[in-house]
Amino acid sequence: MIDPFDRTISYLRVSVTDRCDFRCVYCMSEDMNFLPKAEILTLEELDRLASAFIGMGVKKLRLTGGEPLVRRNIVWLFKALGRHLTTGALEELTLTTNGSQLARFAGDLKEAGVKRVNVSLDTLDAAKFKAITRWGRFEQVMSGIEAAKQAGLQVKINAVALKGVNDGEFDRLIGWCGEEGFDLTLIEVMPMGDMGAASRVDQYLPLSLVRADLGKRWTLDESDYRTGGPARYYTVRETGRRLGMITPMTHNFCESCNRVRLTCTGTLFMCLGQEDAADLRAPLRAAESDAPVEAAIRAAIARKPKGHDFVIDRRHDRPSVSRHMNVTGG
Repeated sequence: MIDPFDRTISYLRVSVTDRCDFRCVYCMSEDMNFLPKAEILTLEELDRLASAFIGMGVKKLRLTGGEPLVRRNIVWLFKALGRHLTTGALEELTLTTNGSQLARFAGDLKEAGVKRVNVSLDTLDAAKFKAITRWGRFEQVMSGIEAAKQAGLQVKINAVALKGVNDGEFDRLIGWCGEEGFDLTLIEVMPMGDMGAASRVDQYLPLSLVRADLGKRWTLDESDYRTGGPARYYTVRETGRRLGMITPMTHNFCESCNRVRLTCTGTLFMCLGQEDAADLRAPLRAAESDAPVEAAIRAAIARKPKGHDFVIDRRHDRPSVSRHMNVTGG
């Protein structure tokens, strides 16, 4: 699959649910209205859609949410998709998780063919963790991360940089990840969805400032490591681990974009930061043949935009994109 700007689309992120057992302050409001179950694709339909993408050239597949591991019988989907790893059609099957359910599922994930997981963890302070996630239990997440490590899964920690919240913790996170053998990626807050009382203007911390500050205490060597994704990587010389930075606000990272995002309702977003989308649920359910689905996918890829238009609206404090991150898939 080649988009209008000659980028090969080889990475699909699939949100298997919009539901989550956390209510992180930068992701969603505490009082959320979730999708009716009738609108959500079955696991079998998600398998069929993802398999269609794999047949069209997708090599990397990531399951997200919401929190993917709260979806009932989700292990079935991982095991079903794992068949494509066995044939070699798929090179990598991964997930992004908040870690709350990893203690239960780490072994099953490893057995299904998952080799690494991304865990969202913005702080190592239990009280601050509670404030950020609203509903999360720090000890439960730490136990999940340890279970993943013991199961032989590689772990990457994702931390959203929040001004005045965790901006004094990046040194601690880098040191801890070095001790545990984890890579770390810092992410600028993204203007998606209404946060209620929370203000993204107050939350936003440019990673250009963070990079300059960290350079005073750590040796950050430029790395040519690339995943085709948005992160720019450094090697922390003191720990030997990678430090990634995702900067949707201070640096448009779209020139090498190789991905599209599928929601749990069968909606395909060609860009995280644009509203244009394609309905794949209708063609999926219209015929047993995958031909209509493949035609819809090709038509969608043909209008993938060059890049996003994320901007923090400081005057009105409005999101650039109306949908919440949990709807699109984190």
